[in-house]
Amino acid sequence: MPTCQNCGAIVSKQYVRVFTPESLDNPRVCPHCQDMVRAGASVRNARSPR
Repeated sequence: MPTCQNCGAIVSKQYVRVFTPESLDNPRVCPHCQDMVRAGASVRNARSPR
């Protein structure tokens, strides 16, 4: 099962297919990472509360 690179949570293969570039097998952030967002090729802290 794919896991989030940030928090280690398990994510679905469908989530990976939609939100992860083809060159990566695991997403950088997932829905469980409420304080983090994708920013281009990296991950950053969210500017507003979620």
